[in-house]
Amino acid sequence: MITMNEAQIMEMYGMEEAVQDVADVLHSLAAGKVENPPRTVIEFPERGASILYMPCADIAEGIATNKTVSIFPGNPKANGMPTTQGVILVTNAKDGRHLALLNASYLTRLRTGAMTALATDRLAKTNASVLCAIGTGGMAYEQVLGVLAVRSIKEILLVNPTESKARTFAERLRSEGRVGDDVTIEIIKDVGDAVRRADIINCATRSTTPVFDGAAIQPGTHVNGVGSYLPHMREVDETFILQCSKIVVDDLHGVQEEAGELIHANRQSDWSFDNLHGELVHLVTGQIKGRELENEITFFKSVGAAYFDLAVAKGVYRKAEKEGLGVIVGI
Repeated sequence: MITMNEAQIMEMYGMEEAVQDVADVLHSLAAGKVENPPRTVIEFPERGASILYMPCADIAEGIATNKTVSIFPGNPKANGMPTTQGVILVTNAKDGRHLALLNASYLTRLRTGAMTALATDRLAKTNASVLCAIGTGGMAYEQVLGVLAVRSIKEILLVNPTESKARTFAERLRSEGRVGDDVTIEIIKDVGDAVRRADIINCATRSTTPVFDGAAIQPGTHVNGVGSYLPHMREVDETFILQCSKIVVDDLHGVQEEAGELIHANRQSDWSFDNLHGELVHLVTGQIKGRELENEITFFKSVGAAYFDLAVAKGVYRKAEKEGLGVIVGI
């Protein structure tokens, strides 16, 4: 069995590969070749924490995966450990052999960024050049990389409660060569100002209240919301949701159970889940249209699904096996 830690995976597998692998799995999903049982979630209320178990299988290829991810928000302060930790087990579904055990932290961030890339490519204006990132924590970096993969961004506006973290985020983008000198990075305290200036907005926070006033959204803006993943969390308000001409979600079942802003709007306003434009699979396979008008306001909401993890885990395993990467262990 191949084992790989986060550093090993980061060195050999990146955004471009993830975008292609996620798109490929969505085509398999549309063809009825992916088995995706409901995830199992165990809550630990006294810690505000949860552990998720997410199985999935590509029936045609005979590959199954199961991601176990723990989310313990108190870790950074309590023990210096990361909030999110996880592993993905890759199994041969033809003979039962366990093929790989992969660190899932980076892959979770990367596949979410790849989903954002696919949605942004189809929903954002083709000439979008100003990106606003609200939240510069763990999930935010790959979200920016996803947008950079599909749009020629000239200006990045960073909004974060702790300015030093935003500054570190900007320095990382520069030091890793993700953006050149032709791209301006600005740290902004006034979220309303940043929202009004942006063509694309990424929200990657664990906020329980909307992170911007929907009234500040300008015509033609596209928003990606990936931070809230529990019913009590909300990154956008109803004012914004009611302005959207197209709302696309990563997985319908998942958002109905976990997307707090949409659950709240469904209960409290004239909006309902019937107003959804469709799922990411429909967008990628052309079953629904992307942006049609310059002034449309669009929203991609993601809470995650196991088949996205299947996509990147398969990609990493194939490349590792082909190139002899990782550490082989017996079980």
